[in-house]
Amino acid sequence: MKTIAEKDIQAIEAHGLTVKQIEGQLKDFEKGFPYANLIEPATLEKGIVKLGKGQISDLLNEYESLIHKEKIVKFVPASGAATRMFKKLFALAETFTGSPEDYVSLAEDNGPMSLQFLFDNLDKLSFYDELKKTLLKDGLELEELIAGKQYGTIAEYILEEKGLGYGALPKGLILFHKYEDETRLALEEHFPEAYNYCLNEKGTSIHFTVSPEHLELFRKEAEYLTNKYHNLYGIRPEVSFSTQKSSTDTIAVTTDNAIFRDKQGQPVFRPAGHGALIENLNDLDAGIIFIKNIDNVVPDEQKEDTYTFKKACGALLLQLRNKTFEYLQQLDEADVTDDELQDMYDFAVNKLFVSPFSDFALMNRIEKVDYLYSLFNRPMRICGMVKNEGEPGGGPFWVKDSNGRISLQIVESAQIDKNNSKQQELFKSSTHFNPVDLVCSKLNYQGEPFDLLKFTDPQTGFISEKSKDGMSLKALEMPGLWNGAMADWISVFVEVPLSTFNPVKEVNDLLRPQHL
Repeated sequence: MKTIAEKDIQAIEAHGLTVKQIEGQLKDFEKGFPYANLIEPATLEKGIVKLGKGQISDLLNEYESLIHKEKIVKFVPASGAATRMFKKLFALAETFTGSPEDYVSLAEDNGPMSLQFLFDNLDKLSFYDELKKTLLKDGLELEELIAGKQYGTIAEYILEEKGLGYGALPKGLILFHKYEDETRLALEEHFPEAYNYCLNEKGTSIHFTVSPEHLELFRKEAEYLTNKYHNLYGIRPEVSFSTQKSSTDTIAVTTDNAIFRDKQGQPVFRPAGHGALIENLNDLDAGIIFIKNIDNVVPDEQKEDTYTFKKACGALLLQLRNKTFEYLQQLDEADVTDDELQDMYDFAVNKLFVSPFSDFALMNRIEKVDYLYSLFNRPMRICGMVKNEGEPGGGPFWVKDSNGRISLQIVESAQIDKNNSKQQELFKSSTHFNPVDLVCSKLNYQGEPFDLLKFTDPQTGFISEKSKDGMSLKALEMPGLWNGAMADWISVFVEVPLSTFNPVKEVNDLLRPQHL
């Protein structure tokens, strides 16, 4: 590996990174990351819990009493730009000339995810009236533009600063839903959710991770929403923000693994993916954390299933966590019989889905105590899983790590060896996928927060190909937040209904029945 030049050292340290970190990243580019070693998919028969109606009812009845003294936070990754959401509109704005060929091309594809479908149903979108107002300022009538099929102009006013400016905004600041007397940003839809399942005697808290350039816009909207919901519920929500730390960025390299430089000759650093948010999560002052993406929201009348399963999963987490706390207290005091040690082991295997350890029966008493203590003394998460119906997303699997340990993990397609047909088939055979629906506990049994950075698997990162200034580069992605960044957590997977998963990946998704 080449020696890092003095001028690069200055740039590295100015970015909040160390030379040692960059040297490690450069080594990762050279040697790559090991692929995931899938053993089998997690299924309802092995690895995924299906809650019965009676169990759900019991969990809901216990939820309020279980959470009443907990510090609960709703954690919402919201830094993603809406560029992908408007990808097709961007392309149209650049190429649409209004020629007959353009209209023929649009008409040929009129499916529910097409631009033609979008323009035909524009009036159903929650931002339709705002779009009308911005056009009217320039003397343009939206209805006339639609009738005249002036699609290029409409696209420009949706995307550009002269109109709604949505092309440069994050999803959280885009109008998602229309109500009888109001419209709501994606950001706002997380507020009524927080009052439903993140409210106790300590109040309710929501934390958004945002990009630095949008922080002030988010704060302005949050100030208005905080006052609005304080007036509605009589309880003021605690809203906080954080940005992805520049010290979690990674160096970019050329295709031959040399440091990639911009036009001024400076090293280029890139955000290391959502896995870097483990630092933000680590900084949160909370015992129980619900994690949900900014775009996975629906109008109020569609939220009932979400409320039911968030509370059920939250209650299940606290039941399991509190039981592990009891066990850890016993183990810490060495006040435990041989039968109790066996009961603890059975609980770990049957309730926490720890892979059976054939040598447990051969251990002596001290070894069993140490082994069980290490199993229980970890952060815990319940991960909602929906049935796999072709949506992209990480899947739940039993995975063997480099030390030969088998555990439940959420695995992304990028972690699978494309040249290994057996692993590819295993990945495709997954019955469920993860919709980023988690509830977590980050406290130990003494009420102290775990250092979450000690429970990651650095070997689950991956390398992707990007471009800058027309040149190809390689980027380093940290282990994903709900993938490798939580690899050593206690993980329990629970089936949740597909109705709880309604992401808005493209603008046309807002025309699905769930969002109207």
